[in-house]
Amino acid sequence: MPSFRDRFLTPQVARAITSPSAILVTAAGASAAILLGLNPIGIVLVGAGAFTARVLGSVPRNSVRPRISPGSLVEPWQSLMKGILDARKRYGAALRGMQAGPLKERLGELGERLESGVDEAWTIAQAGNQLTLGRRQISSETISAELQQAQSAAHTERSDQTIQALQAQLSAAQRLDLTIGDTYDQLRLLDARIDELVTRTVELSVSQASTDDLGGLGGLGAEVDSIVNDMEALRQAVEETQGNTPKGEEPGEPQLGTSSGSV
Repeated sequence: MPSFRDRFLTPQVARAITSPSAILVTAAGASAAILLGLNPIGIVLVGAGAFTARVLGSVPRNSVRPRISPGSLVEPWQSLMKGILDARKRYGAALRGMQAGPLKERLGELGERLESGVDEAWTIAQAGNQLTLGRRQISSETISAELQQAQSAAHTERSDQTIQALQAQLSAAQRLDLTIGDTYDQLRLLDARIDELVTRTVELSVSQASTDDLGGLGGLGAEVDSIVNDMEALRQAVEETQGNTPKGEEPGEPQLGTSSGSV
């Protein structure tokens, strides 16, 4: 679950701080204080309180974390998601085995940030799962055979339209293959980076580094941020891909054939 710091340092809060409404709320609070006859210090405090309330009201609330169920996915997404959950479990175990202190506290904060990355990975895996299910409904072999048959027959206006339709289906299958393959490769790379991060965390927990070692944790904090940011970018890219899928290519829509041999 994102920490308050993560929820505060968001574009939504930044816009609230500089928004005209925040200025108006502050002015209204100060005006009310003047009408009540408060001294200058009281006026400032009331105005600042109104401003603070406006900004805090814009901080995103802690949302309920999604229920992650790898068993609901087909391969290769199921195994990939299980690996990510296993890494999260090992991170938690390493953290619990540490002595209380600044290092454990800092790694705990990084763990909260990492949870956001795991949630993003789950969203990506679900999207990849839907793409894979959709791709399995398109049999490239069947379409290719029908295309070859149509191309060898006498050309008419109707046959030309049939050829174009079959070629469009093959193109759709190729685009799905590229999207699925690229999404899987990127998520697998992020999984490997999480494993590396967990290994470094275990190393820190065993060595019980001193407070002096907290300066950047050897780049661990930056790596967590990088992983989470890359997860968010990949999730957005996959969602955009799904949103731009033409109506005739939506995953789950019946197509010719039942299997394709793709990822």
